Amino acid sequence: MTKTTKASTGHLLALFTMLVWGTTFISTKWLLVDFTPVEILVFRFVLGYAALLLIYPRFQRIASFREERLFMAAGLCGVTLYFLIENVALEYTLASNVGVIVSIAPFFTAVVAHFALDGERLNRNFMLGFGIALMGIMLISFHGQTVLQINPLGDLLAFIAPAVWAFYSVLMRKIGQLGYHAIGATRKVFGYGLLFMIPAVWLKGVHPDLARLLVPANAANLLFLGLGASALCFVTWSRAVHLLGAVKTSVYIYLVPVITVIASTLLLREPLTWGTVLGALLTLVGSYLSERPARAGRASRLRAIK
Repeated sequence: MTKTTKASTGHLLALFTMLVWGTTFISTKWLLVDFTPVEILVFRFVLGYAALLLIYPRFQRIASFREERLFMAAGLCGVTLYFLIENVALEYTLASNVGVIVSIAPFFTAVVAHFALDGERLNRNFMLGFGIALMGIMLISFHGQTVLQINPLGDLLAFIAPAVWAFYSVLMRKIGQLGYHAIGATRKVFGYGLLFMIPAVWLKGVHPDLARLLVPANAANLLFLGLGASALCFVTWSRAVHLLGAVKTSVYIYLVPVITVIASTLLLREPLTWGTVLGALLTLVGSYLSERPARAGRASRLRAIK
């Protein structure tokens, strides 16, 4: 696979992942009528783990405990902590606040990758794109609201969530470099995530009420979250991170609010305002700028001098 083919594949996988993840809130919103956040999380990743086990039943031997710790940390960060922190944050602050704060995950990822990975350096274009995308995300999330309600505990938790996701992205970059099978590696991460989820299940409880699971809409949404958003998309995301790097892949997270707005308008008939449209455009521009390498301009100037 050539370098260009790898990059194109990585971009397509990242875009596909965002298209799915950008619509998951609709399924979650529906399921919250009959399920608690912890229950949705458990059912979602149990389904995801089972699907990956059926597709790739082999259990891989890990070369060392040092490598095993990478899988453990990825499961703790990307499966258990990120989703639990985000859900708890929603209990203490507005969804719009969480939407804005969580969408700055690319910035946290860039900072962590800058210090933890080779070849993942912060640059001027990334910072410029981040600022423009953040303005767009705020317009999308607040669409017409003039007062931002600050809720210290919830907003603090919302800031922690994307920081945790940043560590997950960097860990998956490291795991991808070890040569393990993508599906097997993702399943192992899910397994550790479910293991670390046990204390939350013990505290909150999960009620195996089959009547709720037999409701067609509930079953369809759980299958979408478990098989599509979890089993499939965690694999495609991990592969994209391996091909593009943690920073470039994380830039696609900027697109989540844009996709969410489009899905809300089409599926939930929520109103589309000019502020939302402008916010979507700014977010796309910011995403494009963040993707551009900062060295391009400098390299062209050097060639002109020569």
